[in-house]
Amino acid sequence: MPASASPNIVLILADNLGWGELGCYGGGALRGAPTPNIDALAEQGLLLQNFNVESDCVPTRSALMSGRHPIRTGCLQSVPPGLPQGLTRWEITLAQRLSDKGYATAHFGKWHLGDVPGRFPSDRGFDEWYGIPRTTDESQFTSTVGFDPNVVDLPYIMEGKAGEPSRQVKVYDLEARRGIDADLVERSIDFMQRSASAGKPFFLYLPLVHLHFPTLPHPDFAGRTGAGDFADSMVEMDHRVGQVVEALEGMGLAKDTFLIFCSDNGPEFRAPYRGTAGPWTGTYHTAMEGSLRVPFIARWPDRIAAGRISNEIVHVTDLYTTLLRVAGAALPDDRPIDGVDQLPFFLGEENKSAREGFPFYIKNELRAVKWRDWKLHFFWEPAVNEGKGKLESPYLFNITRDPKEETDVLVYNTWVLGPVLKLVKAFQDSVKQHPNTPPGELD
Repeated sequence: MPASASPNIVLILADNLGWGELGCYGGGALRGAPTPNIDALAEQGLLLQNFNVESDCVPTRSALMSGRHPIRTGCLQSVPPGLPQGLTRWEITLAQRLSDKGYATAHFGKWHLGDVPGRFPSDRGFDEWYGIPRTTDESQFTSTVGFDPNVVDLPYIMEGKAGEPSRQVKVYDLEARRGIDADLVERSIDFMQRSASAGKPFFLYLPLVHLHFPTLPHPDFAGRTGAGDFADSMVEMDHRVGQVVEALEGMGLAKDTFLIFCSDNGPEFRAPYRGTAGPWTGTYHTAMEGSLRVPFIARWPDRIAAGRISNEIVHVTDLYTTLLRVAGAALPDDRPIDGVDQLPFFLGEENKSAREGFPFYIKNELRAVKWRDWKLHFFWEPAVNEGKGKLESPYLFNITRDPKEETDVLVYNTWVLGPVLKLVKAFQDSVKQHPNTPPGELD
């Protein structure tokens, strides 16, 4: 890393964008929705074929913000409004560390890591925020037969600034859902321009609402593809990413900006918004490859080689550690950090990823372990709510030879149990030394 000024960081996070949706991953026009802007990013930077996330929105976002597996932080799954949820204030967020290094920080989009004072983005290291504190299916509430606002809080789009209480802006209904990504990008561009004018490096965290259900496009994009709301929304999402990239280039900041585009989860499984994971089996909420693997593209002109594609394993927790390295910020040293520094790998200084595998939990259950070309399942749930539960004998798959995880080969490859169970033991020993935060823990 150079000793010069810290680069800007732009992190765009799509919601429930499956591995097989984008043109650069084999989808695009094949799915009725060309994605030229995101495809161009892939041509200009690094595309990962084996970037892995957690099973649900809250766990992935907590892993991203804390660098720690969600089993450690108690962020196991979303819970209803008004109940304790999200990251406790003991966790040190990516935004906090970057703010301490002099970055201007902003969050525009879906938070889902705390919906009470003290846990909003502006309380957790972001100078400003605008978006939804929880999830976007709440936009359906007011249009649902029998909805009673006397027993369920109305969902709101909110905003806030550091040091001030966050406030409700407007009810988050289906009309607001259609327009929110346009608003998020408009505010993002304004933030980048203000930060650049002030001469401050900036961290823009832009967790878009697309493609989470209800997957409804902006009115300007409705009917654009002729392939339905989902495809129209994909085209809109591609356009929104293009707007951010165009703004960076218009300000002359492209070379000074580490830009990441990725997804938080595997594809939607609910009709009519069902997505695709391409060659992989499964959707989010499972331990299948279709849940774990999602798109990831990183661009940093003159630093990350253009047109590079890799199938090396990278995990969402690695972004915490890597982005802190980019900014020259220190890692917390009083707790286990599960993310590893992938900057040498991203920059092409190393051909191999800094990690070989990871444990995969859903809620409190160790569901599977990924290691090199292998995947060991302790539970079997190839589709949401359809499974055998805990297996008496684990299933083992070679996911290079058997990407759909169809043929258990454990009996022929029991040697794999050695390194995999050592990985599990090391993690569990760490948990004994540093106990997990219980779900719902109060600040």
